[in-house]
Amino acid sequence: MKAVIWMGSSREDLIAFPADARREAGYQLDKVQRGTEPQSWKPMPGIGPGVCEIRIAESSGAFRVIYLATQREGIYVLHCFQKKSQRTARRYLALARARLKAVPVLRGV
Repeated sequence: MKAVIWMGSSREDLIAFPADARREAGYQLDKVQRGTEPQSWKPMPGIGPGVCEIRIAESSGAFRVIYLATQREGIYVLHCFQKKSQRTARRYLALARARLKAVPVLRGV
């Protein structure tokens, strides 16, 4: 099972999710760690190659976990946030891109 590597404030951001969304995010990240696909996800090529987004819909809102799973050393969680509009805010995408650049030398699986 791959380790989860939290970039920037991503762990604290996920901890701030409501309990149901936090639990679902943890469950879906566990699936990624074990090498299987999360339930609802999509690729995020605009952020970078291999970057994906876990989509969580709860009664308290829509939540997202942006991650990179193609690295041998683990799953890099780039950003976690609550989605407040149809389009993902540019600042969230820019933050995920900046954190991706901070990932040590990109090595494939």
